[in-house]
Amino acid sequence: MILPQPESNLKINLMVLGADIISIMGNSPFKNKYIIVDDIMNKFLSRDKDRTADLFLYALTFLHTIGSIEKKGYKIKLVKKESQEENQTSLFDNVN
Repeated sequence: MILPQPESNLKINLMVLGADIISIMGNSPFKNKYIIVDDIMNKFLSRDKDRTADLFLYALTFLHTIGSIEKKGYKIKLVKKESQEENQTSLFDNVN
């Protein structure tokens, strides 16, 4: 589990920044489309003066690593994961 340090600034935490990128990409006009990375970065940077392009790239790398975005050239798209409920088999179902 990824836990932030108690003294860290949560405004620049990777998970918080990643959630903000997901929020940007989930709203129109970006919803369900491949978007040029620069357009998302400009919107991301305009939300807070403490944000940098490096933080954006780190958060983008984090999202790509966990499978939340996919890339195609210089464009990215939010990946929607469909929930597939798989019931775990019990050890005690086939007891005679």
